[in-house]
Amino acid sequence: WRPGMTKNRLVKEMDKALSLAGVQNAFTMPIKARIDMLTTGIRTPIGIKVLGNNLFTINEIGKKLEKIIRDIPETRSVYAERELGGYFIDFTPDRQAIARYNLEVLDVMDIVETSIGGLDISTTIEGRERYKINIRYPRELRNDVEKLKRVLVPININPKEMPSGRFKHVPLGQLGEIKVKMDASMIKDEMGSLSGWIYVDPETKDIGGYVKKAKNIINTKLHLPKGYFLKWTGQYEFLERMQKLMRTVIPLTLLIIFIILYFNFKGLAQTFIVMLSVPFAAIGGIWVMLILNYNTSVAVWVGMIALLGIAAQTTSIMVTYLDKGFLNWSNQGKMNSKEDLIKMVVEYGSFRVRPLIMAVGLNIMGLIPILVSKGTGSDIAKRIAVPLWGGLLSLTFLTLLVIPAIYVIWRNIYLKKQLKRVPNDINK
Repeated sequence: WRPGMTKNRLVKEMDKALSLAGVQNAFTMPIKARIDMLTTGIRTPIGIKVLGNNLFTINEIGKKLEKIIRDIPETRSVYAERELGGYFIDFTPDRQAIARYNLEVLDVMDIVETSIGGLDISTTIEGRERYKINIRYPRELRNDVEKLKRVLVPININPKEMPSGRFKHVPLGQLGEIKVKMDASMIKDEMGSLSGWIYVDPETKDIGGYVKKAKNIINTKLHLPKGYFLKWTGQYEFLERMQKLMRTVIPLTLLIIFIILYFNFKGLAQTFIVMLSVPFAAIGGIWVMLILNYNTSVAVWVGMIALLGIAAQTTSIMVTYLDKGFLNWSNQGKMNSKEDLIKMVVEYGSFRVRPLIMAVGLNIMGLIPILVSKGTGSDIAKRIAVPLWGGLLSLTFLTLLVIPAIYVIWRNIYLKKQLKRVPNDINK
């Protein structure tokens, strides 16, 4: 392994060295490619399925898409499967000619099957080995269309009319049309429609951004006929599923956190103050992801969800201590002005500085080995740890500086209302 060599550089060098005319390269991991193939049918990170009701039209759309996508930046390779790449010998029976010779279509097709394809008539046993005995025309009599036209078909006549006990025959070419035809080598269908596949291997890891850009270009350059549509698949299909799932999981997680906090504090104000830690904690995670050039993925969202719980837990402890201090000072008659409120917040907030630094610092230091790891599975582990690590950094400053300030603002409003009620109560 040469010094300074990375995966991206290795892929570029291999792509350049293996550049052959008529061959498209796609670089992926063997097990990953197998899993993608089994789940989506696509062997590359991105695939496009053209769905419609006519293979000829699907084939033309695939060629146009291949040309358009090849010109999109960050495209390493693109290949559209040729849906009409197979050649077949078709026999179209002439029913009038067949009836003229007192034959049925099935009789003629049986001769086509047995003489060209062959018919198994028995099995030979040689020790523990078994072999089928197949009878058909010799290769030199069936390797050309003109020779196939001379395949003889026996005519059904009265045995008494057969001279010397011999059958009368008619050439196969007189009973129908034999021609070579180009058609689909394999017919694929999905969602009740015929389909054609395009394989795309991008250079970037930002699959979502690449597909978004490709969709915009395709919409402006390609007009699909009525009844035809595109389905983006491969890793992008998993990304779409993840995004759809996260649109449900993230709000549900926040709702559960909100409900738990409300039952704990028995007040909306404290609950909203704690919930403010969620976006502030996410800011640190987003900035670190931006610096490291990480894209969103399932692993990143797992780290974000874990960060939401840690942020709510850490902030709720700070708010709990501040509430306890406010209650104690109020009972002792020491809470009479804004200055008293600030002194209380500083005193009781300082009780949480050391535990907070120890708890958050332990998590930050514990995640560093994951951030610098390069072994198997480190790619996924890093994407879970990065939003956690960055979020914990911003969460520390949030809990020590922002949350106490917000608490002072809220309690000061509450304190003013309480002080206004006292003279009114005395006058009454």
